[in-house]
Amino acid sequence: MAQGRRTERRAVNRLLRAAGVAAMLSGSPSPALGADFMSTSDAATILYDAPSARAKPLFVLGRDTPLEVIVPVEGWTKVRDAGGTIGWVEKGHLAERRTLVVRVPVADIRSGPDDGAPLAFRAENGVLLDLAEPAASAATTATPGWVKVRHRDGQSGFVRIAQVFGL
Repeated sequence: MAQGRRTERRAVNRLLRAAGVAAMLSGSPSPALGADFMSTSDAATILYDAPSARAKPLFVLGRDTPLEVIVPVEGWTKVRDAGGTIGWVEKGHLAERRTLVVRVPVADIRSGPDDGAPLAFRAENGVLLDLAEPAASAATTATPGWVKVRHRDGQSGFVRIAQVFGL
């Protein structure tokens, strides 16, 4: 059993090295150029410790949880969550939809991208917010240091990028 697991890990490592080389040759974004984020698409998405349904499940993630994509490999995607946990998710359980999660105790969402702007609402740690402006990364937001977000209840405003994960 242990021999089979070692063989599987070696195969995965070869695939990861090959995927990394392919990404460099294709001009795909590297972590130095900005992270790629996706969100979970199902109400219950399992985060595994290896790219296999037989691997050890680490967590169950809820719908729209933002995840940083580290590397995709043959139907699986290696990801990092807001807490820093690295694991694997089946590719079919990820969506292009961009969501953000509050990672500070309380984030002040302002009516404008300025600390002096009126408070629109507050969001506590773990609250999911929708990205309300097109932004591929923190460096490409319309207002440096801020991003426009929308809460599920319809309220919208601007939050400091440092207070959220997913961008």
